[in-house]
Amino acid sequence: MSDVATPGVDAQLEDYRTELTGFCYRMLGSAFEAEDAVQDTMVRAWRSQDRFEGRSSLRSWLYRIATNVCLDMLGSSKKRARPMDFTDSRPLAQAQLNPQPEATWLEPVPDGRVLTVVADPAETAVARESVRLAFVAALQHLPPKQRAVLILREVLAWKASEVAELLETSVASVNSALQRARATLAESKTAGSDTVKPMDEEQQKLLERYVAAFEGYDMKTLTALLHEDAIMSMPPFDLWLVGAPDITGFMVTHGAACNGSRMLATVANGTPAFAQYHPTPEGHYLPWALQVIEISDGRISHINTFLDTKVWFPLFGLPATLLPDGSPGPVAEPGGISGFEAAFAAAAAAGAGAPGGGAGAAPGAGGEGQADQVE
Repeated sequence: MSDVATPGVDAQLEDYRTELTGFCYRMLGSAFEAEDAVQDTMVRAWRSQDRFEGRSSLRSWLYRIATNVCLDMLGSSKKRARPMDFTDSRPLAQAQLNPQPEATWLEPVPDGRVLTVVADPAETAVARESVRLAFVAALQHLPPKQRAVLILREVLAWKASEVAELLETSVASVNSALQRARATLAESKTAGSDTVKPMDEEQQKLLERYVAAFEGYDMKTLTALLHEDAIMSMPPFDLWLVGAPDITGFMVTHGAACNGSRMLATVANGTPAFAQYHPTPEGHYLPWALQVIEISDGRISHINTFLDTKVWFPLFGLPATLLPDGSPGPVAEPGGISGFEAAFAAAAAAGAGAPGGGAGAAPGAGGEGQADQVE
């Protein structure tokens, strides 16, 4: 085909970018790999538009390309996981901060990158459920083709015949793959959690109390807000803690550097989230973590603390700094080092080990069918 740009075609393809990114994110577990996959999909579609015969819709055709791109990417990479899938929990007395490579971890994603805007609140709630960290983590346990079948059938509500056509397989094979995928998810016992509900007064009060307790470093109040078996995890470290005593104990020992932080509300993976900023001697605040909060039965069940702020703050369009009065500075740009990396470097230079007295390695260390059958 001609290499001359075709504005009409480009616009039609762009209409599907967000929903395709959502599909690829669920498949790959990475916001950045999902965007790469969609860009590859768009390039392939644009280059082969003259071969699109119109026997299926443009949307179906794009999903076929995106699915093949994701399957190719998954064939050469390990599945992404959360710390709970990677190691056993450790009591506070044995806590160590051991970082693992970036490609190990399931990544957070801004809702606007993966969820299209719809008018129906019920449809919005269902869409948010389908990008929750726990659900996307459970999807990573499925073989790639089973993963695609489950997302297309259960999340996007495609008919079995449509999925069979996309995967060039039989309806019986699709139904079998879906049954096996459902069984695997049932065995994983994926924990439920509430999606973000801006109009829910009780949820908003809980989040306000959480912010006040965290900013005030009030461990008694924080304990009251946490589930008895609440979890705190901190990628890129493989450590995860269970229960309010160990979580708050960590915060006043290894995590004592978080005292005095300021929080800025955002949304990630369909759930409430906060940008955490660390105070500096000069009086302003610098990025320290992206906290993705999971809520169940009116209490906080998981604090997902993503520490690589040089990556996450630009992705979420968050300020690069907060001024002493808490007002936001300019939006963060990619690059530089994260707050935890700076703290590690300072601690190492002083011969003090990990920030807050914890043990740990330096950041960045870590080890490393037939056409008619869907595996």
